[in-house]
This record gives sequence, C-alpha cells and structure tokens, in this order.
Amino acid sequence: MKKRKVPHTFVIVFCCILLAAMMTWFIKPGKYVQEQVDGEQVMTFYYQDELPEAYAAEFHAEPQTWQVFAALFKGFERQSGIIVFILIVGGAFWIMNKSQAIDTGIMAFLGFTQKLERRKWIRKIGVNNIVITMIMILFSLFGSVFGMSEETIAFTLIIIPLAISMGYDSIVGVCMVYVAAHIGFSGAMLNPFTIGIAQGIAGIPLFSGIGYRFICWVILTIIGIVFVLIYAKKVKKNPKLSIVYEDDEYWRGSGERKTENGKRKTENSQNTKKHSWWVYGIVSAVLVYCAIRYPMTEMQIGNSASTLPLLPIGAGLFVIIGFFALRKSVPYFILTLLFGTVYYLIVGVLGYGWYIMEIATLFLFMGVCSGFAIGKSASDIAKLFLEGMGDILSAAIVVGLAAGIVIVLQEGGVIDTILYGLSKSMSNLGVIASTEIMYGIQTLINIVIPSGSAKAAITMPIMAPFSDLIGISRQTTVMAFQFGDGFTNMITPTSGVLIATLGVARIPWEKWVRFIWKFILILIVIGALLLIPTVTMSLNGF
Repeated sequence: MKKRKVPHTFVIVFCCILLAAMMTWFIKPGKYVQEQVDGEQVMTFYYQDELPEAYAAEFHAEPQTWQVFAALFKGFERQSGIIVFILIVGGAFWIMNKSQAIDTGIMAFLGFTQKLERRKWIRKIGVNNIVITMIMILFSLFGSVFGMSEETIAFTLIIIPLAISMGYDSIVGVCMVYVAAHIGFSGAMLNPFTIGIAQGIAGIPLFSGIGYRFICWVILTIIGIVFVLIYAKKVKKNPKLSIVYEDDEYWRGSGERKTENGKRKTENSQNTKKHSWWVYGIVSAVLVYCAIRYPMTEMQIGNSASTLPLLPIGAGLFVIIGFFALRKSVPYFILTLLFGTVYYLIVGVLGYGWYIMEIATLFLFMGVCSGFAIGKSASDIAKLFLEGMGDILSAAIVVGLAAGIVIVLQEGGVIDTILYGLSKSMSNLGVIASTEIMYGIQTLINIVIPSGSAKAAITMPIMAPFSDLIGISRQTTVMAFQFGDGFTNMITPTSGVLIATLGVARIPWEKWVRFIWKFILILIVIGALLLIPTVTMSLNGF
C-alpha cells in the first residue's frame, strides 16, 4: 500500500489562504468604527452598505479572487522585519557554527551534568529533567514579564543542539524555548504587549490583579513542564518514536555540521589565536566605550523600574571572562561572545526598548566577530553569511506566506464581521457562560489575528463596555483576552513567530500540529477553569 504523502508546508499555508478567500464570498463585509456617544468613545459596528459617508470612502472590501496571489507579495511586505531578522540571525549563526563553539560548549555542559549525576538525589530526579525544567522556567518567566516572543527564534538555534546532544529531538528543544516563553506569554503577569495595552484600553489600573495572575502563571508553567518531560522521556527511551526523527538528521550532525571525514574540528591554531586577540581587544574597547557613555540603565519591568550599572557590569565581565576563555581556546572565547550577546539582548530589550532590528544587529555583530576570531577573511565571512541565509531561506519565505492569510481576510472586510457575530452570541447568558464565550471568541479571533497588541486594540473597546452590561469585571475580560491571545499562538499558521521558529528548527508545520494539538487543548480547558474564580470569588484586583 502506497504511503500517503503529507503536502509541503507551503502548500498547506496556501490552502489556508484559499480558504480565507472563500470566506470573503460568504461573509458580509463590515467594520467597527470609533464614535462619540454621550461624551464617550465607543466602537460601533456597521455592515459595508450601512457605513456613514465619513468612513465608507476609506473602506473598500470585496470578495477575494486573484488577490490570493497579491497577498503573498503583501505578506512579505508586512512581515519584512521578521523575514530580514531570520535571514540575518541565520547567517550570523552559520558563521559562528564554523568555530564549533556551540559543540564545544555542549560537550562541556554534558560533562558537567555527568559529574552531577554522581550525587544520589540528582540521579534519582534526573539531571536532564532538571536542565529542561530550569530552562523552561527561565523562558516562561521571560514571556510573562516582558513578552518574549520574536527573541525565541534566535534562542531556538542555541537550545536545539543541546536537546539533541542530551538524547532528545528538535521538538523538545523548541518546547524548552518557544513553548515555555509562550506559556509565560499566555499566563503573563507584567507583559506590556498584552496586559499593558488591554488594561489601558479597559481603563483599569496597569498590571493590577497580579496576585491571581501569578498563580495562573505557576499552574500553566507546571503543566507545560510536565507535558514536555513526559514526551522527552518517551523520545529518550526510543528516539525513533519521535515524529521528526528523520528531519533531525540535520541536527544530529549531517551536511554542513560535519567535516569531510565525519569528525568535528576546532579552529585553534596560533594564527587564529592572534586574530582572536584582536577581536577581543576591539570588542572590549567597544563595550567599555558604551559603559562610559551609558553608565546607568533603567530596567523597566511591568510598572516598576530600577536603575543599575548594567553596561559597566557587562563590559567588566566580558573583559575578565573573555581573557581567560581565550587563553584556554578560541571556541571558549566565541562562547563568551555568545553569552555576552544574550546578556546585552536582555539588557537592550528591558532597558532600551530594543526590538527585532536591534537584536538582529547584535547577532550580526556577534557573527562577524566570530568569523574574524577563527581567522576568516572578510570575503570568507561574506560567503559564509550568504550560505547561512540560503540555508534558512525557506523559513523566511513561509513567514511571508502565512501573513497572506490575514491580509486576505482584512481586504475581504470579514474580520470585524466575524467579531461582531461572535460578540452577539453572549447576550442573555449567566456570568460564567458569558465569560467562557468571551474567552472562546478571543481564542477563535487569535487564529486569524495572532498579534496580541493588534487584537487588544480591536477587541477590548468592544468587550470592556459589554462586560459592564452583563455584570463581568473588566479585569476578567482582560484575563479572557490574555488566555485567548496566548494558547493558539502555538499552533496557528498565521503566527509569524511560530512559523519562523519551526522553520529554523526544520520541523514541518503539519508534524508540529500532530505533536502540539493535545497540549493546546489541555491549555484551553485549563484556561477556562482558571477564569471561573474571577467571577465566583472575591480576588484582589478583580
């Protein structure tokens, strides 16, 4: 019997675009507009043929046909930032991988964990279980506190080789970073991109209700860790049970990750060390200059801020650690560059409001420095950078394709109509049922609008006043938005970050769905249960 072949990811995404186009033929276009009623700004829905003249001229919705192909071009335009980010980070890591620094670091780490296993209590728990748990807690915290999302794309390239070396698969690596961060994103305590915007629009104190949010974050994070540990144990026992076993051949050391004779080599000649000392001196000078120019950094976490000398601390650590690392070997020095990059990424995001442009620039600097440190010429570095971009190109392309789904729905004018139809379903219901339906609406909308800030701007002006009418607190409405916004981000093909992460991990989207759908279903049910106390109990901030 012939084995049924799963369509290519590009084909699946394009079929989703066609389905979105079909919806524009059967759903009547409409639009929410902001109007002033009794001195207050409210969102009012109009079908296209009922729109006031002031808004009708700006709204041109029509059923989508040939536009499905134009949506691909527009998708690339809309997601150009993430696409360029993927290409630059992919090229930078390709350069750094030539030094075998990550392999060296992984081997050193595994040697350290083997020593830990000599202790009876650690052996009983399992050192690998401790590693997975600690990494997931860290990234979940990042997602909860400052809304880490796009940044996980770069971290995926670091953690997957570690997961493979520990005897797991690329799915475990993605779970340790991407899934953990988005669990934190869903159960956020201080995320400015979701809670901050939603609470601001709802007119309630910024980051209020943090006590119950913390409980929700703990529960969701524990569930996520347990789910990943169970799956990791199964793969560790029999790696061939992994649905990405064949896809992971790349990460297990095929292609460019091996030398011709199959053995890894390290760049550590005397000539290379001279280049590395030059790189060490130049990078140290740059960091010292930045430390002098910006001696204090204001770290913004939620509604509070702390001023700390983070750049001088970073410069001092690099100068000291880099010196001793370089005396040991070039790969250890490049690992110091990598850890320094991660340190400055966190400081930049929390202290200076960095986004993908600044992060991509930081990784490009790291990649170029790594290339010079292993003795490569400028032309060699350029060639390696292009090789890396070519290797990651398919991941970048699928991000643009996925954006076409949302563009077709928007240009067909049906997104607001869908929202209006769903919101009407909440009339004449009890508070628990209304809350759950509100949560369901946010979950469904998130499939087509995965951007938390965009969805908050669209839905909260409608949901917040509506919650007053049906006797639900606005804080509960924000939490329904928060859960609805987060969980399906980990499965919807319209999420640029998900598609990009799967692309760099080399995991086909359809295989990811086969793995993650049960977990998403569990999270959705848990989210529904966690909403009940917000309407049945007296909680601080609710």
